[in-house]
Amino acid sequence: MSAQVQNVSRRRFLKTTGIGAGGLVLGGIMPAFSPVWAEHPQSSNELNLFVSINKDNTVNIVCHRSEMGQGIRTSIPQVVADELCAQWDKVSVIQGLADERYGSQNTDGSRSIRRFYTTLRQMGASARTMLEQAAADLWKVEVSTVYAKDSFVHHKDSQRKVSFGYLSESAAKLSPPSTETLTFKSKKEFQFIGKPIDGIDLPDIVTGNADFGQDIKIEGMLYASIERSPVVGAKVKSFDGDAAKVVAGVVDTYQMPEQPSPVVFHPLNGVAVLASNTWSAMQGRKALNIEWDLGANASHNSDEYLAEIKHRIITPGKKFRVAGDAYAKFDSAADRHEATYTMPYLVHAPMEPPAATAIVRDGNCEIWACTQTPQSTQANVAGALGIDPSKVKVHVTFLGGGFGRKSKPDFSVEAALLAKHTGKPVKVVWSREDDIQQGYYHAISAQHFAAGIDENKQVISWLQRTAFPSISWTFTGTVDEPQAGELSLGFGDVPFAIDDLVCETHKATGHIRIGWVRSVSNIHHAFAQGSFVDELAAKTGKSTYDMWMSLLGEDRMVDPKTQGFDYQNYGEPLENFPIDVSRLKGVLVDVVSKSGANQATAKNEGWGISVQRSFVSYVAVATKVKVEDGKVTVLEMHSSIDAGTVVNPDRVRSQQEGSMIFGLSLALMGEISVKNGAVEQSNYHDYPVLRISQCPKIESYIIASDAPPGGVGEPGTPPVAASLTNAIYHASGVRIRELPVNKVMSV
Repeated sequence: MSAQVQNVSRRRFLKTTGIGAGGLVLGGIMPAFSPVWAEHPQSSNELNLFVSINKDNTVNIVCHRSEMGQGIRTSIPQVVADELCAQWDKVSVIQGLADERYGSQNTDGSRSIRRFYTTLRQMGASARTMLEQAAADLWKVEVSTVYAKDSFVHHKDSQRKVSFGYLSESAAKLSPPSTETLTFKSKKEFQFIGKPIDGIDLPDIVTGNADFGQDIKIEGMLYASIERSPVVGAKVKSFDGDAAKVVAGVVDTYQMPEQPSPVVFHPLNGVAVLASNTWSAMQGRKALNIEWDLGANASHNSDEYLAEIKHRIITPGKKFRVAGDAYAKFDSAADRHEATYTMPYLVHAPMEPPAATAIVRDGNCEIWACTQTPQSTQANVAGALGIDPSKVKVHVTFLGGGFGRKSKPDFSVEAALLAKHTGKPVKVVWSREDDIQQGYYHAISAQHFAAGIDENKQVISWLQRTAFPSISWTFTGTVDEPQAGELSLGFGDVPFAIDDLVCETHKATGHIRIGWVRSVSNIHHAFAQGSFVDELAAKTGKSTYDMWMSLLGEDRMVDPKTQGFDYQNYGEPLENFPIDVSRLKGVLVDVVSKSGANQATAKNEGWGISVQRSFVSYVAVATKVKVEDGKVTVLEMHSSIDAGTVVNPDRVRSQQEGSMIFGLSLALMGEISVKNGAVEQSNYHDYPVLRISQCPKIESYIIASDAPPGGVGEPGTPPVAASLTNAIYHASGVRIRELPVNKVMSV
């Protein structure tokens, strides 16, 4: 992806970033992109990523993405600084504010590097070129006789050198070169790209000096705790504000403005308690004694709902991808195997619950939030306050985990509304219980698979169906079936070499707020597909590895569009990011050979494997378990990833490790149940995440590749569940088709 590089106003740069005066200031204009679930791509807009060089030789690089542990505030500067030929210890990272000139700043979809890698290199190369030209002008020599290295420009024919800082002012007066004239480093010349550089923020994080959303303090600030509707659409009938005000420290109570449908990113209806400290706000909230009008969604019960879609999924559905005639082929098959898989609602449960602090004064608003999406925060806050988005300034703090929850700016809107009401700075603090019970949830789901098998134990026909409430319901209130973007996530892109194949959907409406959770619909689709492949292997007497290889067939590029499916490919063009069967095979071969998953195990032990392409990267996972007396112990997990060009292998490995732990938590114990429209779980005691004692030995491997960068933050999660349940089957003979595992076995 290319970009035009501009020399921008230093004053505008300083206003946007708030940093000290510098010399050279550059910006790259980047194309915008739409969420993978969007039905209609948004209008393209521009993204400016700015670089400045101070006279003291400091290189300021603005990170327009949100840091939530993935290391993006290190990876973005690595790319720019490499092409710039800067010294790493001279790099300073500036967190970008919300600004429409950046295009989309939404840090999700595992796309920060894959979307901006080329443009970041162009920005570094353009800055380097201008500095070299400034040095050539200074020495009155040909620019071909100078070169940049370690934050200096050197003259090839003498010992002269001059610092970037000294050149920055004169370089800033030059016209930026066109992108067509830029020269770039070869891979072997990289200093930072591909190197395991330590996270630039790690010292502050480990010493407690980093500011997360919960850390923001402003003089005169009030703290707010909000009792929100337990059921989506529920409205406040009455509450006892006087009882809350009896609590020492409570200043005020305020009924939040009633929100319209659909739910989108609106705050839930409720009553806020404002106090001089968090504890008082929370205690006052307990005294509110709210009476609710629960509304239509109070009849929603997740057990009944799942039973309903399980019954529906075994019947013919709406076809959206068709090759040949799978139904006819079933009739002539020597054998047939079928299975249905389910997954409950899930929630993100990041270590840091949402938090936002706002000031509203003189028609302007300033927000500090642990947000993945500063521009959506800006737009939604502006809409709620009735002001222009340019009047809303959004500061992005560090995020104590995000996983997609903090892409929803409802908590920032709450802070802004309360700040406007009080005329004071207000921090809204969500408790763990708030986060679990009033969040956005991964869709409850059912998948049904069937395969026809011939006399030679070969799979000759394939049927798969899926049903789950769509994220689009959250935004429309009317969509009642999965959308193309969601079906593109590990389902409609099935890569198998089967001539007779059909993919179908069934209706499923929404009743609670559905949102994207780390790897989105890949979570349930990969579990079902990876489990069914293992079942077919057992059915035909093959190893799971051999069954995968047989189904994948010859090395080739797969295009689901040729079979009638409006495949979205994570917003990327297929010609640049094809579905490459050889890369799927490659990660599977790698993880099996390195883990030893093809070797015999001790009694009551077993290996499970699965593989998935998601976010245009390829990941295979191998899991080894022990099952004794009805208890599952996960002994070790291995993952191999082919993510194309890797900027920071250390951060890639850490994200793979985190993805495996995240996926293992969901598969072993993840379940949100809904009764009478309300979430029953409340904290880590009944919605647990993996404990240290449950965590296995983890190994992660990176396959070297010259392909364009793929996603990293999410692709490690989808294959985990199937690898786990397959391992359980091979250790115990027990086949788990309904997650989580702890409904069947002790974990």
